[in-house]
Amino acid sequence: MSQSQTLPLKRHQDENPRDDDSSDIKPSRLKISLPSEDSDKKILIKRVKDVGICVPIVYGTIAFFLGRKASESQSHKWTVYVRGASNEDLSAVVKRVVFQLHPSFNNPTRVVESPPFEISECGWGEFEIAITLFFHSDACEKQLDLYHHLKLYPEDESGPQNTKRPVVIESYNEVVFPEPSEAFLARVQNHPAVVVPRLPDGLNLPSPVPVEPMNDKERGDTKDHPLNHWFLNFSEADELLKLAAARQQVQAHIVKLGRQLTLMEGLPQSKQPSG
Repeated sequence: MSQSQTLPLKRHQDENPRDDDSSDIKPSRLKISLPSEDSDKKILIKRVKDVGICVPIVYGTIAFFLGRKASESQSHKWTVYVRGASNEDLSAVVKRVVFQLHPSFNNPTRVVESPPFEISECGWGEFEIAITLFFHSDACEKQLDLYHHLKLYPEDESGPQNTKRPVVIESYNEVVFPEPSEAFLARVQNHPAVVVPRLPDGLNLPSPVPVEPMNDKERGDTKDHPLNHWFLNFSEADELLKLAAARQQVQAHIVKLGRQLTLMEGLPQSKQPSG
């Protein structure tokens, strides 16, 4: 990721600074608004009623002090990003992310079309970054607007800045898609970044249509990300994903048992296994 020269930014502190401790970050649920029924009819979207799928996400910044390499206009290198809460690939849901930087940056509107959804820059000022998530067409017609305050300096500024330990600020949210389309649900129901509830009995989903394939170098998970060890841990996301995985295993086992019972019922009485 390239670094562009930036004009000096006026440094300012957040009027309501947040602690770096992840325990103080309260999760919230961002419910995506359903499009109107008229728009659904126009494109013949079949939605699954009384079902909502959840995608835990994290967005934030990591800022490193440059130490001896620092200059008056470039004292820190920082990265702003959107990632799966357990570092899973979000590209099955997110099509692109737009980061709106301070207008003093060259090309302040940055569009990231493929994962990892992040950009890196150098500067010395703190400012608010607007982050807009665009979803695949079968997921939702609405975009999601988020806002994150870039923080370069630690809360305790009395001592020297540390070049090895960055300032990490992250926010955790759960993006909820109520009444998802059948096509979207079929495509993501077994994806590790998506939490799917128990589906209604007898629901027959269409064959999933994958999004554009990516090669191995373009994988969107951040498990091997160079900044991975600085990412904060959100236990809520881990629990949600574990519950979803367990639910899917139970559902698959129930389906398997049902098929076996159906086969047994079709066998002649003499060939059925005795108890």
